[in-house]
Amino acid sequence: MVLPAKIFEIKEESNFGLIAQKLKDFHEVENYEINDGKTIPLATEILSLTLKENLISGIFSADFMQTYYYKRNLIESPVTEEAHFWFTRFEKRTFLIVVAPSVARGVKKLLSNHVANRLSKIIFITPRVIVETKIPHETLKTLHESNPKATRLIWFDQVDIPGVEKLCLAGSELVDSQLYLDYLAHGQIWYVVFEAQKRGLTMGITRNSVVTLFSKSSKEDLINYIREDLLKIVE
Repeated sequence: MVLPAKIFEIKEESNFGLIAQKLKDFHEVENYEINDGKTIPLATEILSLTLKENLISGIFSADFMQTYYYKRNLIESPVTEEAHFWFTRFEKRTFLIVVAPSVARGVKKLLSNHVANRLSKIIFITPRVIVETKIPHETLKTLHESNPKATRLIWFDQVDIPGVEKLCLAGSELVDSQLYLDYLAHGQIWYVVFEAQKRGLTMGITRNSVVTLFSKSSKEDLINYIREDLLKIVE
């Protein structure tokens, strides 16, 4: 199962006890009137909140209305989506990790940016306190060049060749150092898929700190990898 996550940072002084207090038992309901006049309550809530030393974990749960056609009739039905999140500290910085897609695919509506903004509003009243983070191009370049055989795929963006938006290297092309240098001369590394060999995990990382676990593993393995290996390279 593919597990996507995204790393954010709290840009204000934060107290984990206060954060947990504001998230605990958060429950918000909005009434939605469907075509036949009935009202359906749609809830947004925080579930399974736990606080340990330097770590808060929980589930952001939100109800949405889903619409589809059945025998030429528009049908509306409620669905619930959930996203696990973690607040953690690293070297005097406080990070938020959200396990959810970063872009819409299929019918999923609960995206990582939406969760981060809602958590920021719940805790700090404003959505501008929890912000995106970055992993520099130079860091992804070093990651690949330190062990090219572990890299599975590289996407380049900001390409200066007219008419070309992105370039990609995969498979045997990754060990062709000249082709890699040619692509590097025309763009910046946006996305790298590689094997974290000491953990036996295949991971994908983008410059805007989206992390994808491709190996058959658990959310806990993903979060442990991010906390122990990735937060130190986040800008």
